[in-house]
Amino acid sequence: METRVASGAPVRHYPLPVAGERRRTTTAEPVINPFDGTTVATIGVATASDLDDAIVAAQRAFAGFRAWPRYKRKELLLGIVARLRERRDAFVDLMIAESGKPRTYAGIEVDRAMTTFTLAAEESTRTGGEVLPLDLSASTVGYTALVQRFPIGVVAAISPFNFPLNLVAHKLAPAFAVGNTVVLKPPPQAPLSALMLADACYDAGLPPDALSVVHAPIPVAEKLATDERIAMLSFTGSARVGWHLKDIAGKKKVVLELGGNAAAVVAADADLAWAAKRCALGSFAQSGQVCIKVQRIFVERPVYDVFAQLYAKETKALGVGDPAQAATVVGPLIDTANADRVEAWIGEAVGAGAKLVAGGARRGNVIEPTILTQTTPAMKVESEEVFGPVATLTPVDSIDDAFARVNETRYGLQAGVFTFDVRTIAKAFEELQVGGVIANDYPTLRVDNFAYGGIKDSGFGREGVRYAMDEMTELKTLVVKYR
Repeated sequence: METRVASGAPVRHYPLPVAGERRRTTTAEPVINPFDGTTVATIGVATASDLDDAIVAAQRAFAGFRAWPRYKRKELLLGIVARLRERRDAFVDLMIAESGKPRTYAGIEVDRAMTTFTLAAEESTRTGGEVLPLDLSASTVGYTALVQRFPIGVVAAISPFNFPLNLVAHKLAPAFAVGNTVVLKPPPQAPLSALMLADACYDAGLPPDALSVVHAPIPVAEKLATDERIAMLSFTGSARVGWHLKDIAGKKKVVLELGGNAAAVVAADADLAWAAKRCALGSFAQSGQVCIKVQRIFVERPVYDVFAQLYAKETKALGVGDPAQAATVVGPLIDTANADRVEAWIGEAVGAGAKLVAGGARRGNVIEPTILTQTTPAMKVESEEVFGPVATLTPVDSIDDAFARVNETRYGLQAGVFTFDVRTIAKAFEELQVGGVIANDYPTLRVDNFAYGGIKDSGFGREGVRYAMDEMTELKTLVVKYR
């Protein structure tokens, strides 16, 4: 039966690209616009048989794809970039509709995806190995070792809704750059951008068997972790799901890019106007649905009052509402369940003694940027990943106190430190228990070439194209006796 929107017009159905064909599965699900509740499209739902076919096809394709010369992989990746550029506006509109991402940030994400594939194209011709002399003793004179990287095999990739294009790109681009094939599970709330990207890959010359996209329920999708034919699982998402998948993944290689409750530290010598502006954006842009969003802010007490005023002013200036409007910075939460959760966490914090100094109101799935003070590490808004437009603001007596509060969490993804004191920057780099430290900007900063990932409950392994390529390869050593 054909699905129709409120106007009566039929909506597009997206079949799944599985094992080199477009499959019209027996079951379909709607993709819902989180801002207005309309049906964007329907998408096929993969069965266990579909997933098995995808794995078999990826295995079959790997035998040939791994042998592609580097120049050919580079041409493929640059071809994908060209198609992203051609279809930029379509990607932007689709991303807004399926995920509620504000227009400006959707455009930035398409541009970043182009950068991600461009980086992979460049790195595809550089990845290799090294030659090692082995004459470390008299018995190995005349021996030489060649250490080289080889593609790992079939990669299972699971991506989240908050960056439905670029975080898929961070799975596909490095995998293709080294010669791996992929079975991709896109985010259930926003899977359509991944399907459009898959089309761009096929149009650029990717063998259809080398990439399957499976939109599947959890009991089916868990096979991506348990199936021994898959060499590696690359997962980006929540800590709870990520660590569960690792527990059931068996012997395969696993990379986890999980959540966090990122902190920003504002020292007394910081540029307060800059820090306030960046922290407001880092806290609330895209409704705070970013794993490195600014969630906790610690400010040295002598400048706390001035910073708090500037931060509140910058927060109130942010555009809130319809993500299709260019001025919008804070759009909807991805769905009603998450809006309910964030609203409940705010209420719990206030009920436990926190002070609501800005925001808190809700219209549909849009929650106004919310600033809380007088919070404690025991409250969910500090201890857990809020993944919503909520930030806490806390005065501290010293940098040491601030760093102790930053580390007082089970997460460790990124942190930001605003200061012009190089000693403080060095101390932050040495002492903060995170995967990345950003000096004089918010922890929400990510450039697609640097090593990105966390420690503690925020995961392990690294993305950033070249680093992901290392994760997606195996080292092999050849020893030769020349004389």
